[in-house]
Amino acid sequence: MSLTGTLRTMSLPDILQWAASGHKTGTLHLERRSIQKRIAFRDGNVFSSWSNDPRESLGQLLLRDRHVSEEQLFRALLRQEEEGRLIGSILVGDGVLSEGALQRTLRTKAEETIYDLFLWTDGRFEFKEGELPPQVHIAIDMPVTAVVLEGIRRVDEWARIKRVFGSMEATLKLRGAPNGVEDTVDRRILDLVGAGKSVAQVSLEIHHSEFETAVRLFELLARDLILVEKVGVAVPDTDPVAAIQERLTTAYQRLQEKRYDAATQAYEDVLAFDRLNQNAKKGLIAVSEARARERAIRAVPGDKVPSLAVDLATLTREKFDPQEGFVLSRINGQWDVQSILKLCPMPEEDALLIFARLLERKVITLRDPA
Repeated sequence: MSLTGTLRTMSLPDILQWAASGHKTGTLHLERRSIQKRIAFRDGNVFSSWSNDPRESLGQLLLRDRHVSEEQLFRALLRQEEEGRLIGSILVGDGVLSEGALQRTLRTKAEETIYDLFLWTDGRFEFKEGELPPQVHIAIDMPVTAVVLEGIRRVDEWARIKRVFGSMEATLKLRGAPNGVEDTVDRRILDLVGAGKSVAQVSLEIHHSEFETAVRLFELLARDLILVEKVGVAVPDTDPVAAIQERLTTAYQRLQEKRYDAATQAYEDVLAFDRLNQNAKKGLIAVSEARARERAIRAVPGDKVPSLAVDLATLTREKFDPQEGFVLSRINGQWDVQSILKLCPMPEEDALLIFARLLERKVITLRDPA
């Protein structure tokens, strides 16, 4: 039996109770704008969950719990693209992460994906009976009653916190020196508050969800360690998935247009949403490389005449690829760069980069024409 509707007409607790009372096996698909989530049930119990929200990725939780560094995670994400393996298996196989830590983090990830749904005020849903995910990293098998009770508790706590903070744009300040705070996360939070970071910015820096960050800050407020400097103005819920895709598209277009500052800004905007986005990180590397290529090309004026800077014996000991060898074979001390470019069976930019590399290796020199 399929069930469809919106969260305005049927609440998430009611949907969960319907699945539990009917001992359903299948997957509940939920969607709000570009964010998609799934909750799988087996015999009425919550079995697993999935989300495309980057704030709920495995990597974010591994960073939050300090199991990996950002550099270790980025390298593993690049390997995941190349090898098609699960990120967890790569980190465990490399000895960066223990199997036990991976299992605990996967369970926490599955639970947090579900609990965040209780904070959704709208969205569409569809229950597909009999559908189960083909691959489950860890089965959580949670009774629905426990899920509903925890979810409702979070909704109540979130409402209480928002009455004080207003929104995630709220800023806070220290009441004094944060002495006697032993928890490392709390100390990091207090340092960020002291630096003038908003609640949203603190959330990004410590890799915690907005709810978890707000709860920690609320507890520090209750302990008189901080106070609200400026209540945040309520803003519409963000759609991070759509925002990230839009900015990535913009960044790529600006890179193709050689508008490097604009491309850099767009990639950095993506990282403000998703600190781990490998497309943005690779994009920043591509921008840096494109700038370097332009600088190298500008260092090779077309009217200059290239000449060999080493003797033939030295030249034969050097290693050159076929394209470099072709360019070298056309250097006779008389033709200028532009003339040689016309003879090269390769894009002009590639040939200019070869000239730049040969200059850097001090294999050739450039002089003014006679």
